[in-house]
Amino acid sequence: MARPRETEKARELAHRAVAILERRGLTLPAEQLARELGIKRPTLLYHFPTYRDLVATVLGDLLAEQARFIEARVAPIAHPIDRIYARVRAIHAFHAGAEARLLFLTQAVAATAGTEVGALLRTASAFFDESRRDMVTRVERGIAEGIVHPCDAQALVGLVRAIIDGVTIQSVTSQDSVTPMHALLWERLLLPLKRTPPKPTTRRKVQS
Repeated sequence: MARPRETEKARELAHRAVAILERRGLTLPAEQLARELGIKRPTLLYHFPTYRDLVATVLGDLLAEQARFIEARVAPIAHPIDRIYARVRAIHAFHAGAEARLLFLTQAVAATAGTEVGALLRTASAFFDESRRDMVTRVERGIAEGIVHPCDAQALVGLVRAIIDGVTIQSVTSQDSVTPMHALLWERLLLPLKRTPPKPTTRRKVQS
């Protein structure tokens, strides 16, 4: 079992290697990649036998960092609809200016995983399964408590997820601001789902 320091050094190596591959392309020979990293090819292959291993390591670190960033933004918010909107904004804030790196990593997974691409993508998606289930549960609880209008909570979370992914990818190919998209999402979809529960009525005492 690798010692913590050795593991950390390997992860740093993976990040440096992927940065080079992003610039030079996945067709760069391992010999050349090792040379640019300042190490021998056997050393590189000892830690990461394939480019898939490099990409999976960096993508895993990115997803973990994203999860911590989002949790810090969302944790203080109580209302389930407000939490969903905060999550959308947090994800796009996290990737702002670095969307190309995310796109490269996801494309690299597809290019290097071969027949295992489906399993790898499902593993990456499963990273956020708990947070998605939490969103669904909170919306359903909000409906029961009367603070969210009745809706299909599962479909709502799925739609928001699709919007998140779509806007992130679009940010790579265009310079359009995400702010108007966020505003439209809030004003037309999320805000109308918020509900102010009726105040309980009190009966007047009958005078005898």
